Amino acid sequence: MTRSTIGWIWVAGQAILLGALILLPGRDDWPTPSWLLVVASILFFGGLILVAMAALRLGSALTPTPVPTAHGELATGGFYRFVRHPIYTGVLTLVAGMTLRSGSWLHLVIALVTLVFFDRKAAWEETQLRERYPGYDDYAATTPKFFPRPGQR
Repeated sequence: MTRSTIGWIWVAGQAILLGALILLPGRDDWPTPSWLLVVASILFFGGLILVAMAALRLGSALTPTPVPTAHGELATGGFYRFVRHPIYTGVLTLVAGMTLRSGSWLHLVIALVTLVFFDRKAAWEETQLRERYPGYDDYAATTPKFFPRPGQR
C-alpha cells in the first residue's frame, strides 16, 4: 500500500469515530448540570478554534492526510512550539467537550478509542515527518505530542 492510501485510511477511521460521536444520541448516564454544559461548550469551541488556528499556521503545507507535502517546512512556531500536533490536540479537546455534554458512557468509550486512535495516527505520521525533516527528532525530543507541559515556553 502507498503512503497516500494509508493516509486516507487514517482519515476514514477518524471520520468514522467523529461521525459516531456526532450522530449517536446523548443519554442520561451521568448528570449534566449547567456548569458542566458550560465547561463542555468551552472545550468544544476552544478545540474548534485551536484546530482552525493550527491549520492556518501550516498554510500551504496543510494536507488532508497525515503525509507531509514535498514543499512544506517543519512548523515549530505558534502552537507548534508547545505541542507537535496541535490540530489533534484541538480535535481531542472538542471530543472531550462533546463527550461531557453527551451524558453517555458509549460516547466516553468512543472518546477513549479516539484518543488511542490519534496517538497511533500521530505515531504513524511522525515516521513520515522524520523521513521528510532531518531536524524532527530534535524537535520531538523537546516538544510534547498533544498536551503542553506546565510552565513550558
